[in-house]
Amino acid sequence: MYIKVKVHADEKKEQIIQKSPDTFEVWVKAPAREGRANIAVIKLLAKTLCKEAKLFRLIKGATSPAKIFEIIS
Repeated sequence: MYIKVKVHADEKKEQIIQKSPDTFEVWVKAPAREGRANIAVIKLLAKTLCKEAKLFRLIKGATSPAKIFEIIS
């Protein structure tokens, strides 16, 4: 399953809002440097969305605020 994520890096608080079943908007405290924001987004998605053990893999958008992640069960 793929999900689309719009990331706001270097924010004061972390939150996640589900816009549609496969689209999310995520705010993270980590800066958008050296992949720190990507790691923070994956951790926040895992903490928020996982009901069972799942793996998140970044498919597209490593340096862009618009990202596509694959959820692997």
